[in-house]
Amino acid sequence: MLNMSTENNSEHLFKNSVKILTDLISFKTISGEDNNSLIDYCDDILKKIGASSFRTFDDDKKRVNLFSTIKAKNPSNKKPIIFSGHTDVVPVSKGWSTDPFIATIKNNKLYGRGSCDMKGFIACTLAFAPIYSETNLDRDIHFSFTFDEETACQGAPILIEELKKRNITDGICIIGEPTNMKIIDAHKGCYEYTTYFEGLAGHSSAPNKGVSAVEYASRYVNKLIELRERLVERAPKDSIFDPPHSTLSIGGIFGGIAHNVIADKCHVNWETRPVVKEDAIFLNKELDKYANEILLPEMIKIYPNSSIKKKIIGEIIGFDREAKSDACELISSLTGDNSRQVVSFGTEAGLFQEIGISTVVCGPGSIEQAHKIDEYIILDELKKCLKLLNGIKDKSSFN
Repeated sequence: MLNMSTENNSEHLFKNSVKILTDLISFKTISGEDNNSLIDYCDDILKKIGASSFRTFDDDKKRVNLFSTIKAKNPSNKKPIIFSGHTDVVPVSKGWSTDPFIATIKNNKLYGRGSCDMKGFIACTLAFAPIYSETNLDRDIHFSFTFDEETACQGAPILIEELKKRNITDGICIIGEPTNMKIIDAHKGCYEYTTYFEGLAGHSSAPNKGVSAVEYASRYVNKLIELRERLVERAPKDSIFDPPHSTLSIGGIFGGIAHNVIADKCHVNWETRPVVKEDAIFLNKELDKYANEILLPEMIKIYPNSSIKKKIIGEIIGFDREAKSDACELISSLTGDNSRQVVSFGTEAGLFQEIGISTVVCGPGSIEQAHKIDEYIILDELKKCLKLLNGIKDKSSFN
């Protein structure tokens, strides 16, 4: 990592961000897998310029969050800045034109898994970090890199709890998800569940002597579909989303081993994307009541050891629009773009917002390229991001 003077050469800075992005892509940080090597790489860059950091871990210490800080040289009442990005990427499908874990540049595009979602943003912040360290900062600059955002934000809540313990609950957080550098100030929540049914196996010729987990799971799914219509009826009149109501989706039903065997096991994957948190509470309350008061007693009557268990895969709270947002106003003042948009995908924004940190989603690249074969980021998007980071530098320094 080359040291940069405050009067930096933009082309050199751009090349350095591409170099760092190339390195980041080479780390195969697929969700659920070990990301320690990538975190070590990021931490090393930041520590070399004088940043202090701490880490938080999953139970096995296989996956890790990093929170690093460049301290202000002349602290003021300005809110600290948090640059936030997730380090995990989605799995790779067959059909890539190039190796997904080797960055490839072609026609002003950099290809590689995670190039736009969202290692491009992380690379830009790391490339710019030495400039912040040499600037007469009048507020702290934080770097927040999390694990497993793609699997229902499993890493960020662990980090958030540590931030609360350290009283880091005020600031401006920029979540660098790919938005083409446009301001996103709201999105729905995303709550994911798997419900497991266990009954009693038996021969299909005597269905009254077994408990079909598949049949009870099917009735559960029918209840989900019924409740989905109730969610449509609950749509807020002033909803800013499309569709305006909370949604519900059944991702899969899995159970049974043969045509002539009563299935003793089955599970249902489902999710809801609530426009307001109350819809998620309503849905779970109605569903749990149906499972525990209707389905389970019928199952137990035949086989006492029958069970229905709902597992929370992840509950990503929504990101709410605020009439006055320090984070949005900061971005607008630097880009000249006062427009605000909403998106259908989820982010970690609501988690930061919930503890009092003003948050905006804004980063390089397009969500249209995320999660796809031959994922790429247009190189000019990195330049736009670096320009924004430079603007933040100017608003975070004293003469």
